[in-house]
Amino acid sequence: MSRPTLKALIFDVDGTLADTERDGHRVAFNRAFDEAGLDWHWDEALYGKLLDVTGGKERMKHYVARYLPGLLGAPDLAVTIEELFRAKSRHYVNLVSSGALPLRPGVAQLIDEARQAGLRLAIATTTAPANVTALLEVSLAPGSTQWFECIGAGDVVPAKKPAPDIYRWVLDQMNLVPSEALAIEDSWNGLTAARGAGLETVVTVNRYTSDQNFDGALQVLESLQGISLESLVTWHQQRPSAAARL
Repeated sequence: MSRPTLKALIFDVDGTLADTERDGHRVAFNRAFDEAGLDWHWDEALYGKLLDVTGGKERMKHYVARYLPGLLGAPDLAVTIEELFRAKSRHYVNLVSSGALPLRPGVAQLIDEARQAGLRLAIATTTAPANVTALLEVSLAPGSTQWFECIGAGDVVPAKKPAPDIYRWVLDQMNLVPSEALAIEDSWNGLTAARGAGLETVVTVNRYTSDQNFDGALQVLESLQGISLESLVTWHQQRPSAAARL
């Protein structure tokens, strides 16, 4: 039995479309901490460890639990984290707006090729919707948010990656079955989420994820530079179906 035709590409954002973590979100978190008068500081090494937890608010809660457990009983901790998250998002959007976070090599070309071929595009990410919009509009092209039929972001589902919920939500919104789409991710959390939703997945590693386990990925690449839509279609068609692998 032949596999269904590839109809859609579903992209993760942070680390996949752009290297936003080290020089974007991390910097924005630190600016929010400074602004609030906190002595918290996330250097590159610490931030790499914190990336095991997806979602900005969840990451801060994990940081407190792991490194500042004495604050866990603070009655205003939840409010503080919400305020920090809003401040962090503002600083992140300002960084993106300055042009400091360009797309990774090959991303714009692949998206353009997919659009010309009539493939449907979507986003599945844990980052806030405003962060997605800012990155697309500044680093891809003005109006490019409209190129994506579905943007699953932020708290649209309660369980963040590696739970598969965000991918299932996107597939449901687009009325697609998993075999009709291909996910593009950068991390173990993302791969696990996509595969949990039944999606074949191409991984493009970055400086924080290059040593992670990507068993089950369709392909593991250094970047999307030089990767054509034809290659994605070929990989998608050649991979045995999930049913055939059972």
